Amino acid sequence: MISAIEVAGLTVHYGDVCALDDTSARVRPGRVTALIGMNGSGKSTLFRTIMGMTRPDRGSVLVGGAAPALARRRGIVGYVPQNEDVDRSFPVSVWDVAMMGRYGRLGPARRPRAADRTAVAGALERVGLHDYADRQIGQLSGGQAKRAFVARGVAQDAQILLLDEPFAGVDKRSEATIVRLLRELAAEGRTVLVSTHDLHTLPQLADEAILLMRRVLFQGKVSEALRPEVLSLAFGIDVVDRESAA
Repeated sequence: MISAIEVAGLTVHYGDVCALDDTSARVRPGRVTALIGMNGSGKSTLFRTIMGMTRPDRGSVLVGGAAPALARRRGIVGYVPQNEDVDRSFPVSVWDVAMMGRYGRLGPARRPRAADRTAVAGALERVGLHDYADRQIGQLSGGQAKRAFVARGVAQDAQILLLDEPFAGVDKRSEATIVRLLRELAAEGRTVLVSTHDLHTLPQLADEAILLMRRVLFQGKVSEALRPEVLSLAFGIDVVDRESAA
């Protein structure tokens, strides 16, 4: 079966710290795959390596059958990082943030065409921010701002979308909107890889789960990933007990 993302034997160090250790996984197309693990388990490093932003010590990555740098240039893959670099005091609108997803498709003059404006308007509609298009990004709530950055990824029209902790610090409405959108994107044939700490939303969110603790400990059905004996591999038995009692 063709993989949308194929990671083989990735090892990444930051100085003496091992962030990924012989990590291998395949992400199938047209599905939502959840990447779960504790802080420091290597989730963000894996995303950055898939995007070609971090060079591994060993191992290989293919994204849509291409090397990460080529996949990025072709617009095959889009990325919504956990922490955005946009200065929220800067006078940039929600529309401008979403339009950033189209930059790779603009011509030398960097002037949006009708197709670009249509893509941005559609992306903002899908995240429930169409009426906020002219709002300065710093005037949004945390959940609304996160939705704006998700809209940027959707506007890019990438076939593979990576989202690093999109539910962190967001309200329930924003969480539900993002979950619904990711399911819709998968139904349209796109591939979504999303990291999350929220185990309660996994059954509604994902088709498959990957448990990571510097290497892949489990990959399979969400129902199996949520079994206490499986979760304990990545989170430890104390964390699993608290989750079960919640």
